[in-house]
Amino acid sequence: MSELTATPLTGAQYEIEAGDYQAMVTELGGGLRRLSYRGQQLITGYQPDELPPAAAGQLLAPWPNRIDHGRYDFDGASYQLELSEVPRGNAIHGLTRWTNWEPAGHTSDEIALAHVLHGRPGYPFCLELSVSYSLSAASGLEVTVTARNAGSRPAPYGTGSHPYLTTGEPLIDPCELELPAARWLPADDRGIPCGQPQDVTGTPFDFRSPRPIGGTSLDHALTGLSRDRAGRAWARLASGGVRLGLWAGPGYDWLQVFTGDGLPAGQRRRALAVEPMTCPPNAFVTGDGLLALAPGDSVSHSWGIEILQS
Repeated sequence: MSELTATPLTGAQYEIEAGDYQAMVTELGGGLRRLSYRGQQLITGYQPDELPPAAAGQLLAPWPNRIDHGRYDFDGASYQLELSEVPRGNAIHGLTRWTNWEPAGHTSDEIALAHVLHGRPGYPFCLELSVSYSLSAASGLEVTVTARNAGSRPAPYGTGSHPYLTTGEPLIDPCELELPAARWLPADDRGIPCGQPQDVTGTPFDFRSPRPIGGTSLDHALTGLSRDRAGRAWARLASGGVRLGLWAGPGYDWLQVFTGDGLPAGQRRRALAVEPMTCPPNAFVTGDGLLALAPGDSVSHSWGIEILQS
């Protein structure tokens, strides 16, 4: 009798490398399972036969973050999504995290995956989605997410990604953080915005100048991002001679920053989630930053991670 070969929970694994960088991308959700530089892990990783802990490395589409009670209006109609964050009564992080993504091209330093999101109750729209992960020896990881409305009606859309950054410290408290955000968004205990963006000046959320995270607890969306000449907004995390940067390209106008205080004890404050998002939480309800893709329209957004010092 032949032995059965078990399929990992995250499906096929796609490895890429360039210079001192290595990464692993999964069939499940088109997610980033591992990213390293000279063997140093730069993000929270996990095993092929393990589900991504706390959304680690997952791609979020067709919305990032939360939708209040999963209910929203769009283009004159009302919709009800399945509540995927049951304890808080929200729909969270889109519809593609647990779907299979098909390879659309694989070289030694780049993997492209694609997924067709067909209509379903609560989201009767059709999107052709693709993501490419590419590594450069000089500039690390670049991720490009593209959505095309393949359906017959306008479709609401937003996207984000959920990497947890790590410098190798057991806890993030001694790490120095720099965030280019001038405003923070108040939210209630369900993670739903409850006011307008506020000035970070004089608040615990002001990391425009680098400083240790210390005991600061973050699970907030920040905006008012300053950008370099290439249009990139940079978040930087440093400790012990390691300094890494996450950049968010044009269209990523929000960064959700999460210190992980609410995670299980073994994961709490072990890494810092810095999530580039095209829109804030609850955008399907408020319309803030929400994209309306006409039939045939497409849009792409890019972000990346690189070592700045090691």
